[in-house]
This record gives sequence, structure tokens and C-alpha cells, in this order.
Amino acid sequence: MNIPQLQIQTTKGILGLQITKPTQEIQQPRATLSQQQPAAIIEISTTRPQLSLDTTEARADVDMKSVFRRTNEYAQMGKQAAMEGIARRAQEGQQLVKIGNGGNAIASIAKQNATPPPAPMGIRFIGNRSQIQMSITPGTTDIQATPQKAINDVQINKPIHNYTQGKVTGEMEQWASIQIDVKW
Repeated sequence: MNIPQLQIQTTKGILGLQITKPTQEIQQPRATLSQQQPAAIIEISTTRPQLSLDTTEARADVDMKSVFRRTNEYAQMGKQAAMEGIARRAQEGQQLVKIGNGGNAIASIAKQNATPPPAPMGIRFIGNRSQIQMSITPGTTDIQATPQKAINDVQINKPIHNYTQGKVTGEMEQWASIQIDVKW
């Protein structure tokens, strides 16, 4: 007995794909930055120092006296010389009163007046600097600095993004098929 047989023959389908790849470009521009630093405000105030020198006594030591002081000294010297002259004349008068007691009073008075005493030596040290009186008022300096804040201006730039989509197209290169045969 013959049994019928089925013969099946298949061909697979082949799908061909055309692929266009997507492209993507991204650029990030740098941020725009503007910075400024204003200078600090500085205020300086000062008071001047003062130096006061009193050289009156030091100048008097080197014989540079004021008119008023020199006038006073000359008045004192004149008064003293007048008193010494009065005293000398009174002494000479006393000697002349005693002329009757003997002695040669007139010759003695003439001898005293004719030969003055020797002049004193003129050596002396002048200019004592320790007699200068000083007073100092120190000065002051006041500095005020006011810092200024920095100015930052930042602009963020958006990224530049270009995207082209990919594409896939399909095309049947070979269609699937099935063939069935019956054999007896």
C-alpha cells in the first residue's frame, strides 16, 4: 500500500535594509565673561608734627642776645659801674681827708688810676647745646580704605545642537515561498 507523501519546500524571505545613520553635532560655545575690579577708595588725612625750639639761652651763650636783654644787661652794668665809681671816689676822698696824717695820698691815688688791673683772659667755651629747649607734638596719619566689590557679568551660551535622524528602509530581496507537493 502506498501512502501519499507530502513534500514541503520552503524558501525563506530575505529582507534587505537600507540604513542611513543618524548624525548629531553638539557645540558648546564658551560663556561670555566680563570682569571688572574697581579700585578701592582710599582716604588719607594727616596732621603735621610740630617742633618748637627755644634757643634764647643758647643764643645768649654765643653773645647773640635780643635787644631787650642786651639793654637790661647794659643798664645793670652801668648801674654797677656807677656804684663802683662812687665807692672809689668815696675811698679817694677818705684818703684825701687823711692827708694831714702824712703819707703821699695824691701820688697813691694817681698810681692806682694810672695802672689799671690786668684784663681777664678771654678764653671761654660757648654754645652749650643743652640749653636749647625742645618740644615735639607728633603728627598723625589716618588711612581709611573702602574696598569695591568685583563686577562679574557672565552670559551662558546655549549649546548648538544639530541632529539629523537616521532612516531605515526595507526592501524584500527575496520573497518567502512555500511549495507543497503530494506524491502518491
